[in-house]
Amino acid sequence: MPGEAFEHVRQAAGEVLPAARYRTELYDHLRRMEGVVWKLERAQHFHEPDTPSWVAMTSGDWDRSLALMGEMRFADDLPPRAELRRLRIVEMPPTPYLQWEIVLLAARTRAGERARALHARSVRHLERSAPLPELLILNRDLMYEILYDEIGAHVGGRRITDTRVIGECARAIAELYARAEDMVAFHDREVAHLPPPAGGVLSRPGHP
Repeated sequence: MPGEAFEHVRQAAGEVLPAARYRTELYDHLRRMEGVVWKLERAQHFHEPDTPSWVAMTSGDWDRSLALMGEMRFADDLPPRAELRRLRIVEMPPTPYLQWEIVLLAARTRAGERARALHARSVRHLERSAPLPELLILNRDLMYEILYDEIGAHVGGRRITDTRVIGECARAIAELYARAEDMVAFHDREVAHLPPPAGGVLSRPGHP
């Protein structure tokens, strides 16, 4: 069952990699990957000071945030031979971060990513003990639990190679993804009409 799959992630053995090593290892794999790459995002806030559009949003300059987003080359950072399928769990109304990210993910989807949105109420029954983990599944032998600190800043990843756990998680995410909505359609209905987000950085995450 999906809930058991995500519980098994927490129990699985894995090696914790600091952020720089995680990124180097990940991008090396992504350059060579084929097939489907699954990404699960649950938290409602991340801290992304290296992204100028995010910085502009948190400063309250929504127009500049959108302009900077328009300059981003989304197709360039997609896996060259793999299909990235991102499942974004959303709480409504969205946090300032999530409103910004949904706009970003809609643009990434138009550029070729396969992002979908699923309301958090659809996963509540899977979160009796803890929120769903942040996961990236590259193949049947390799999965990362992506790690963040208390303010939502990325601090690395936990490499998991247990094929049973990875297979369970891939099936669980695929099942949820099948019930989710295309990100562009979700953006156009739920987010496009919203006023600019308030900006500012949340002190704690709701949650590369």
